[in-house]
Amino acid sequence: MVIDPARRTPPRAALNDRTQPPWLMGILNITPDSFSDGGKFSQTATALAHARAMVSDGAAIIDVGGESTRPGAGPVPDEIQLARVLPAIEALRQTLPDTLLSIDTRSPRVAQRAVTHGAGVINDVTAARASGMLEVAADSDAVLILMHMQGTPETMQAAPHYADVVGEVLEFLLARAAAAEQAGITRARIVLDPGIGFGKTRV
Repeated sequence: MVIDPARRTPPRAALNDRTQPPWLMGILNITPDSFSDGGKFSQTATALAHARAMVSDGAAIIDVGGESTRPGAGPVPDEIQLARVLPAIEALRQTLPDTLLSIDTRSPRVAQRAVTHGAGVINDVTAARASGMLEVAADSDAVLILMHMQGTPETMQAAPHYADVVGEVLEFLLARAAAAEQAGITRARIVLDPGIGFGKTRV
């Protein structure tokens, strides 16, 4: 794959521009229990090395998460999430100043602190349904990613069922986008994610 260096840092308003080629997001899990890489990047040095490698491979966005949302995972308290992600975000901001940073959290408090430390994207697997999350996004200039998930990470893969998966996911995401716009978040700052693997079967 040939990556155009001029596309390494997407303007935030371009993230949902369908006239643009896709932007690559690198996932940086600062967690002990994420399903694919839990515990590998809990130290700032290893997190930075992994982020640099992903940017070198073409990632335009680094998504930092301090709470696993794998099937069966329970919630992680805000203080623990913050202790995990803030040092990484601060180090990434200094080391990779031209890379757009994303905070992967369903906690309004964690999102707000991450944005003040340099995150430009709030990536919420619950589509900003927690009280206060839409207000946090509206009060910042961050892009808000709204994802569909049936249930919670603890329950989502127990028995996912839909009468019309495409229609139901679309209806949900459009309703959440409308709520975000009503809260004062411009359409250019809203990105919709169907949540592949989150409350979905393989077929």
